[in-house]
Amino acid sequence: MSDYLPIRVLIADDEPGMRMILRKMIGRVEGYELVGEAADGAELMRLFDELRPQVVFLDVDMPVMNGVACANQIQDADPSCVLIFATAHEEYRSDAFAVYAFDYLLKPFRMERVIETLTRIKERQEYMRARPAPQKTAVSERARPQGRMMLKHRDGVSFINMADILLVQREERSTVIYTADGQSYATSDTLAETEAKLDPQVFFRCHRSYIINLNRIHDITPYGRWTYIVRLDGTDRDALITQEKYEELERLFGG
Repeated sequence: MSDYLPIRVLIADDEPGMRMILRKMIGRVEGYELVGEAADGAELMRLFDELRPQVVFLDVDMPVMNGVACANQIQDADPSCVLIFATAHEEYRSDAFAVYAFDYLLKPFRMERVIETLTRIKERQEYMRARPAPQKTAVSERARPQGRMMLKHRDGVSFINMADILLVQREERSTVIYTADGQSYATSDTLAETEAKLDPQVFFRCHRSYIINLNRIHDITPYGRWTYIVRLDGTDRDALITQEKYEELERLFGG
């Protein structure tokens, strides 16, 4: 990890003792930097916006704003942020599934359990960095989307060839379209509104925060307990795909 910047971590729990425990556990794993601590949901969101951590540990039951609500906002702002719930409430596990948490730790948990999770995250990031970037390749297309999309934004209107769209992503509470020529276009349209304009034979909603071009899938690898990472030809940007959507994709391709 010496060649890379440390992975930035933010923790949120209203119990000072639990924050201390997490602080010590994070300090046990090389390659991580604790950048902030929050005692309630509002403080968590303020620190998230300010510090932009790559990993967030958060409790479910917190004052001002609960952890599930915070996780939804974090997902909307940065779906690549790794969310780890650390809570005494087993009954919120399904809510954690809904926001694609990387892990769900039930208190009291063992130090080894947290270290295992942090090690998996670090190994995954190192693996992603080490892989050669996908190159533009000749694509055997299922179908070629026709026409152009008119995209309204604060600077006016852009027209995009639908065949050039690689990825659509929720990012910074906006919808961003990435194209094969390396351009990106931000719009205030929701992901659902953008999805409605795209050809469903070619574009696939693989996650609450991502739509991918099926013709541009390079490979899919596991990530976390309930999600996978999709790499696309022609871009170094990744997308997430849920277990449910991965199984749907297998059926779509006859796997």
